[in-house]
Amino acid sequence: MAFFVCKNCGFGSASWYGKCPDCGKWNTLTERPDFAKSSTSKKKEGLKRISITPFKKIKTQDKTRIKTGIFEFDRVLGGGFIPGEVVLLTGEPGIGKSTLVLQALKDIKTLYISGEESGEQVKNRADRLGIKLDNFLFSNDLQAEGIIESVSEMKDQIDVVVIDSIQTIYSKDIEGATASISQLKEVTKLLVTFAKKNNLAIVLIGHITKEGEIAGPKSLEHFVDCVLNFEGEKVSNYRLIRTSKNRFGGTDEIGIFEMTGSGLKEIDNPLVFLEGKKSLEPGKAIVGVAEGKRSLFFEIQTLAVPTVLAVPRRVVKGFDYNKVLLLLAVTRKNLNLSLDNFDIYVNVIGGVSIKGTSADLGLIAALISSFKNIPLPSSTLFIGEVGLLGEIRNTYFEEKIISEGKRLGFKKIYSSKNISSVKQFRSLI
Repeated sequence: MAFFVCKNCGFGSASWYGKCPDCGKWNTLTERPDFAKSSTSKKKEGLKRISITPFKKIKTQDKTRIKTGIFEFDRVLGGGFIPGEVVLLTGEPGIGKSTLVLQALKDIKTLYISGEESGEQVKNRADRLGIKLDNFLFSNDLQAEGIIESVSEMKDQIDVVVIDSIQTIYSKDIEGATASISQLKEVTKLLVTFAKKNNLAIVLIGHITKEGEIAGPKSLEHFVDCVLNFEGEKVSNYRLIRTSKNRFGGTDEIGIFEMTGSGLKEIDNPLVFLEGKKSLEPGKAIVGVAEGKRSLFFEIQTLAVPTVLAVPRRVVKGFDYNKVLLLLAVTRKNLNLSLDNFDIYVNVIGGVSIKGTSADLGLIAALISSFKNIPLPSSTLFIGEVGLLGEIRNTYFEEKIISEGKRLGFKKIYSSKNISSVKQFRSLI
């Protein structure tokens, strides 16, 4: 009996298709004529009993962390790497993932496996950044089984293995193109199993494009222990690193860097994303947001202009698009603003994205300011989540943000402490 398997995603079918029904790729289904025979042989294999161990006999894992020396990076990891931990570092191509890894691991015994750059190219980057790679070993051999076999023989000489990038690694036992879903999953499972058995930290670098053409890293998240997202606009100097999954630490921390000619520079100034808080113009508001245990302050700019289109434009950058639509509806309902005749543009300065809900109040304030063409009072800070009924709610770490705002010189702070509804903006602004 013939069987057809997609080389890209592993989809199986009893009949051939020109286009894979699962991943949508063309001409990727190949025939496996010996499928029935191989299935029968597997059934004849003897049962393999599982090994069972009482929990009281299992030793607690030694959580001595490997610190990188870069505080912003260690912060999001939870204090550093755990031996046996597998970390997936994702981000758009060119955002600075390789630079971050080189700087973070320069003092750690590291095996750097690169499928995208030669050793000379990596060395040239390190020289340009002023990084000494005396603790680094390099390889550009990309077979997963070969990597595991070689690292097993020299694991005492290595603390961390870097795979740059996971899309370039392949397994000899899986048919299909490199970077296909089936290859990515098999390679990742092999590396994760190896890391756990040998207590060796592994960093997998993966690319994500805005077009979503490479969906591999998203399908690998449940295999790994920690998922780090490196984000920021290429036209901006600022980079943020967030944790979306962390089995050995929290997921609420954030690391901030500035990309300079000499590499990534750590940023600990909470006002780094502000151009100036004293002289404000219509449509500009400053919001306070809690990221992990730190308070950050962002500048939100909005522009409301009359439209000639039947359907007004809604252009959003740095804020959740659907949340902006929700806040526009709340504003229209509670303040009777005829926003249907205006194009609305929203932007967060610095090329970053705001994830927290405490910026809701500031966005509405900036929108009203632009609509009425009246600047907000100088040195004013907005903190608060806005509900569907227009109520202002207390947000995570609100007291700490208020305290930090007062320390930094904000003279007026609007929050759930002194404003309960969006309707009060009619008299306050």
